[in-house]
Amino acid sequence: MKRQSPTLSEVNLSEHDGVRYLHLGTEWVQGSMRIDAPFELDLDYVQRMMAWLLFVPEGSVAGRHAMQLGLGAGAITKFSYKKLRMTCTAVEINPRVADVCRAWLKLPPDDERLRVVIADAAEEIRRDEWLGTVDALSVDLYDDEAAAPVLDSADFYADCRRLLSDDGCMTVNLFGRSSSFERSLASITEAFGAQAVWAFKATREGNTVVLAQRSATRPKRPLLQQRAEEIEARWGLPARKWLKVFKAIEK
Repeated sequence: MKRQSPTLSEVNLSEHDGVRYLHLGTEWVQGSMRIDAPFELDLDYVQRMMAWLLFVPEGSVAGRHAMQLGLGAGAITKFSYKKLRMTCTAVEINPRVADVCRAWLKLPPDDERLRVVIADAAEEIRRDEWLGTVDALSVDLYDDEAAAPVLDSADFYADCRRLLSDDGCMTVNLFGRSSSFERSLASITEAFGAQAVWAFKATREGNTVVLAQRSATRPKRPLLQQRAEEIEARWGLPARKWLKVFKAIEK
């Protein structure tokens, strides 16, 4: 059954201390860009969405396929495209968000490595062309009040799992004043299996990033430490700090 089309929010911006913020018609921040470093990841939770880098060899990243469900301010799309040199697909339901990202948030135009698809993510991810093609799936789908994920069922996460390549990972931003982290985690675990699910501790702002692997692996601590050091040296992400607050949910 096709979902009822949502009412599209207005999109607006604010600026403070050199940071440009994206809003969907409310005071709640939906993404940000540091004006003097538009292709860097500014927020802690957005950086943590890149934790899938811990699970693949550094030299294999360029040329992989990253997909973002929910464009937001385009931070992950831009970083994956510019810094990681990946092929990127962003699925965004609101064309106004894409227009603002292009006009004000330095999102590059579509080319052979970058494509913004204006579509409902729940429907788009069921298309045969995407199945098994995604190495890094980022899910950040919130309503304009940032109250709860718009898509959060076990069936939705099962569809996400089918997108992934054999060593692919999904990262999900879970946050909301009324949403239940435990309920969301249960849906992800049902779709992926408990052995495949990892989670960060919450940030100070309340964002909790969960990672799920298409095929469960348990890298040893020395390998994770080595990869964290490589990630920091090459891309400037605080990956060694991640290891202090990131673990598998089931021993």
